[in-house]
Amino acid sequence: MKAKIGLIGLAVMGQNLVLNMNDHGFKVAVYNRTTSTVDEFLDGPAKNTQIIGTHSLEELIDSLESPRIIMLMVKAGEVVDQTIDKLVPLLSAGDIIVDGGNSLFTDTDRRTLSLKEKNILYIGAGVSGGEEGARHGPSIMPGGNKAAWPTVKTIFQSISAQVNGEPCCEWVGDNGAGHYVKMVHNGIEYGDMQLICEAYQLMSDGLGLSADEMHMIFAEWNQGPLSSYLIEITAGILAYKDEDGQPLLEKILDTAGQKGTGKWTGINALDLGIPLTLIGESVFARCLSAQKEERVKAASVLPKRTQKFTGDKKAMINAIGDALYAAKIISYAQGFRLMREASKEYNMSLKYGDIALMWRGGCIIRSQFLNDIKQAYNANPDLENLLLADFFVDAMKQADEGWRKAVVLGIELGIPTPAFSSALAYYDGYRSERLPANLLQAQRDYFGAHTYERVDQPRGRFFHTDWTGHGGKTASTTYTV
Repeated sequence: MKAKIGLIGLAVMGQNLVLNMNDHGFKVAVYNRTTSTVDEFLDGPAKNTQIIGTHSLEELIDSLESPRIIMLMVKAGEVVDQTIDKLVPLLSAGDIIVDGGNSLFTDTDRRTLSLKEKNILYIGAGVSGGEEGARHGPSIMPGGNKAAWPTVKTIFQSISAQVNGEPCCEWVGDNGAGHYVKMVHNGIEYGDMQLICEAYQLMSDGLGLSADEMHMIFAEWNQGPLSSYLIEITAGILAYKDEDGQPLLEKILDTAGQKGTGKWTGINALDLGIPLTLIGESVFARCLSAQKEERVKAASVLPKRTQKFTGDKKAMINAIGDALYAAKIISYAQGFRLMREASKEYNMSLKYGDIALMWRGGCIIRSQFLNDIKQAYNANPDLENLLLADFFVDAMKQADEGWRKAVVLGIELGIPTPAFSSALAYYDGYRSERLPANLLQAQRDYFGAHTYERVDQPRGRFFHTDWTGHGGKTASTTYTV
């Protein structure tokens, strides 16, 4: 009996997805470029399963039923293209290639269209949840050539996380839509993690709380509106002790890594002209953390704030919780606003309520209030910004005062809160009927004759002033970046 699906790439995510598929009754054939990994997998985690091991691409293809489905779990970039180039001569019309890695959505656009010309169906599927999610139920975000979806739908929806009986997997859209949504997911993930880190530092360095005290706070937060996977694991991390009985967290070097998806999200936001300030600051915070030696040098030279917190610790902890909740809302609001713009720009026809549903389980950013996001888009599928939905209007009102107190605490004590602060600035800017961009535009017109619009004239009419009396009447061409 031939296999239902083949998988290439037996790193942690690949192995766990294969075991997950096997558990759900799908016969899987596997291949890895280092073929000894196949044997080790079959002799180890896959022992006594119906998983088929192969030692060449030809053998893998021959082991699959038609139409053949081959899922790639390999490094994004050139490796994906190289693997596709090797597979195509072995495939037949109607066969399906699925890229389950973190590929850039424009690469998926290109591959979908290129393979369509060869009568090969291509899917770019974002997969989130880490190794635990891959093994027991990830969030899967498939996009690409929709003709492939009926063939793979049962497999993907069976192995994905389930919330209230609904799979955290649904067709996202054509071409690179699946990988685009996964990219934004990862950008929001960057934001969530940075916000939690800022709350941790305010409580640790600002309030002098111990790891055990913070463990209890995060555990309590996980029982309320902040309930999420990242809050849950943070509570666990704070409770974990090293061999000497001391918190392991305090022994971990403060330099963060990144694989690029957060950066891609920020770059795309700039391309589309959408303010994605919180996620951008979260990426830059990781970059700053990587400058460890330079920071140590600066700390010995630049003066530090010496002020200590002397107020009500319990009240300030509540304020930090409010800041974390409000800024988290901003992170999602900015992310969904970016997807709204991308949906128009790239003709993706994204369904935001369905995306929120897919993120409720399995993935890294799964959290309680994704249900509230789903309900907001159910009530108004054309919602311009989550901040305009009644639930989030009320939530922001309630958190506003505490949020500001937490940011002020960071300013007073010299504790950096780039994500808290940038989120607050965005919030205040978004709800400002008038911003100082009138002065900015006047400056542009003064030095570059870039023109301006007037409040007493219809939109779309542009004017230029000879501010100095000798600049002339000629204006620059008006265009929008």
